[in-house]
Amino acid sequence: MKRLLLLLTIAIVGLLAACGTSDEGSSGDESSDETTEITVGASSVPHAEVLEEAKPLLEEQGITLNIEEYQDYILPNDDLADERIDANYFQHIPFLEQTIADTGYEIESIGGIHVEPMGVYSQNISSVEEITEGTEVILSNSVAEHGRILSLFEKEGLIKLDESVENSAATIDDIAENPKNLQFSAETEPGFLPEYYHSEEDALVVINTNYAIDTGLNPTEDALFVEDEESDYVNVIAVRSEDKDNEALKALVEVLQSEEIQNFIIENYDGAVVPTPTN
Repeated sequence: MKRLLLLLTIAIVGLLAACGTSDEGSSGDESSDETTEITVGASSVPHAEVLEEAKPLLEEQGITLNIEEYQDYILPNDDLADERIDANYFQHIPFLEQTIADTGYEIESIGGIHVEPMGVYSQNISSVEEITEGTEVILSNSVAEHGRILSLFEKEGLIKLDESVENSAATIDDIAENPKNLQFSAETEPGFLPEYYHSEEDALVVINTNYAIDTGLNPTEDALFVEDEESDYVNVIAVRSEDKDNEALKALVEVLQSEEIQNFIIENYDGAVVPTPTN
């Protein structure tokens, strides 16, 4: 009798062990079917909105996209370098290059997605001809933006830049001629520029398009003057250099450059955001 009980005990233990092995194998098979997850940092408008539209297209490729929204231009690169996110989508190439020069971060672009034409706004000034002597110009404190902004003012004939300096690298100190004695003030965080548009009614306020859209402004309709579509300031997907060949991140760029997403941008932003032509 004892011998029979011993044999039964051994058989039960063996059966349980076999079940455990079977479950582990099944679990391993399931893990092979799991989707790849990527986390992308983005400005709320339009970048996060564009990413939301891309989510289902990435899901079809087995990629789950998580979006981390930011309201400033510093943290997205800090968090990318610190591996808190896998990529970011908020900045143009000159800003990225300036960040790399300032910080030494090993990050880079893996593809351009769109251009946001920079606009100059005013509550009370309705044409370039109405700009008077000594008008205040309020712009971002981001030096990487200054060459772009000043080039826009030069194109309108309001200033002339030092010819020995590349326009993209120009700063306020490189203004060679300023016939209207415009007063350039560059102490404002980009996200606060719309507030100055509403409070400083006689000033010219230069607002990044993502913040302009967020406050209900459209550069093609509301700006006093605006960049044309030939802008070199393409917004890109940036990643850590070690991840530049990551398949999921490359798929993200391909989806964002797809005809479906390009059409979404065209139809939803009325020219305030312009998709970048791809070969």
